[in-house]
Amino acid sequence: MGKQYAEIEAKQIEFIQQQHIFFVGSATADSRINISPKGMDSLRVLGKNRVVWLNVTGSGNETAAHLQHNNRMTIMFCAFEGSPKILRLYGHATAIYPGQPQWDELFSLFKPLPGARQIFDVSIDLVQTSCGFGVPLYDFIDDRDTLNAWAIRKGETGVATYWQERNNISLDGELIHFPDDQV
Repeated sequence: MGKQYAEIEAKQIEFIQQQHIFFVGSATADSRINISPKGMDSLRVLGKNRVVWLNVTGSGNETAAHLQHNNRMTIMFCAFEGSPKILRLYGHATAIYPGQPQWDELFSLFKPLPGARQIFDVSIDLVQTSCGFGVPLYDFIDDRDTLNAWAIRKGETGVATYWQERNNISLDGELIHFPDDQV
């Protein structure tokens, strides 16, 4: 049976910190719904109603496109080992880019990742747990290094070019507006 909470409880923070993967969902009123898996130790709980996650360059940039029109975001964790559980964080997010005032402070919370392009600062207004009985058991082996190696090979200039060529139009044809010094 699912339960709802107004804030992230201590036992839920512990659960979040143990997870190797989480999923981010976002959409506008009429866009495709985007659900994206995230890993690489890229999420931090900053309080009972606030999390931040470091987003690295990928094949798309749907979350940033969606936030331009609708800042709703859902983050989901599920236990792939141990007791079954699903935990969802519902809230509203702001994208923070390199060079913006909060970037250095928030980026310092993470192990630096090549190709980092945004930090999403999420204000949580609802936490929901559910059973997770249908989630299969999996063993975590290790993080993949492929994306980091790709970004290192490209270098900062190559990654910025990639953003301009491949990450500035959403699946729905929406232009993604980066800060002027971003691309």
